[in-house]
Amino acid sequence: MSRKNWLVLILMLLLGGGIFAYSLRNTNLHEVSSDLATMNWGWFLVAVICICLYLGLEGVVVKIFMSNRYPSFTWKDALRLPLIEQLFNGITPFSTGGQPAQLLAMLQSGVDGGIASSVLLMKFVVFQSMIVVNFIISLLIGFHYIEEKLHVLSLLVVFGFVIHLSVIVALLMVMYWYRFTKRMMNIVIKPVRWFVKPQRYDKIKYSLNEKVDSFYKESIKMKTEYGKLAKVAGVTILQLLAYYIIPYFILLALNIHGVNLIMAMSLHTLIFMIISLFPIPGGTGGAEYSFAVLFTAFTSSHSKLVVAMLLWRVLTYYFGMFAGMFALMVKPDKVKNSMGV
Repeated sequence: MSRKNWLVLILMLLLGGGIFAYSLRNTNLHEVSSDLATMNWGWFLVAVICICLYLGLEGVVVKIFMSNRYPSFTWKDALRLPLIEQLFNGITPFSTGGQPAQLLAMLQSGVDGGIASSVLLMKFVVFQSMIVVNFIISLLIGFHYIEEKLHVLSLLVVFGFVIHLSVIVALLMVMYWYRFTKRMMNIVIKPVRWFVKPQRYDKIKYSLNEKVDSFYKESIKMKTEYGKLAKVAGVTILQLLAYYIIPYFILLALNIHGVNLIMAMSLHTLIFMIISLFPIPGGTGGAEYSFAVLFTAFTSSHSKLVVAMLLWRVLTYYFGMFAGMFALMVKPDKVKNSMGV
């Protein structure tokens, strides 16, 4: 990690600590200690297992994609990738650092850059698609609740959904209507000339066209791997379900019973969408606020709500970042020659 990344990581830890302290400002610390002392650690262990499954199943996805490209790509390296992704997603705005970090990690293992980019691209397409599917279901189940609780922020949820859906639609258009999509893209970006210098505009246009061309070439390969994509989609759905169910087990760990499982998962799905729209790394601030507001209906105890929020944040954000720091220290295995797929 660069010095800048270390500074951002330290800043996010300090900011997170500040938010935790702020959340506890009106909370009886005796009640908090009592809630922790009477916790059902068995249910909390299940929540820990769920976040491990979330990260581990992404490693399974990597292994599936690499199986006929680099059979020698080890499970250690496959599981290392999602941890590195979590770290760099957690310290960059809009989680933009995860993809480049994964690419670098694969290059360190000796994977060809083109193959590495192809695998990461396919993983991204499937993951985004499953997010949209899960979000549509959650929107139908829990949007009336989130609209009542978050008011204006509910518009952010819809906006987030539109962005994720637009990404999928754009990728599908490149795959099936390449020439038309490329022509439309070059028309749409023309107003950019009004705000930047000609050289800058040409550079942006060239970069976008190059990315569209690259994705189209990779999509041709993707069309021949529908069986593999279906298998990965199944694993990704399980991965997301393991993530979305975490708040339910945390509430059970705090002896909060009578929680509607489907509603809890749906609300967590909507929070996931809200977090993706906050420019601060990890959605810090917005994540904690959204959880506290949406899950307040499940308990009348303010201290339990705050403890649930803190435990949830530790598992879904800080756990992945610290695991990623450990993964960075693990020396990757070198792959043998690819099979040229």
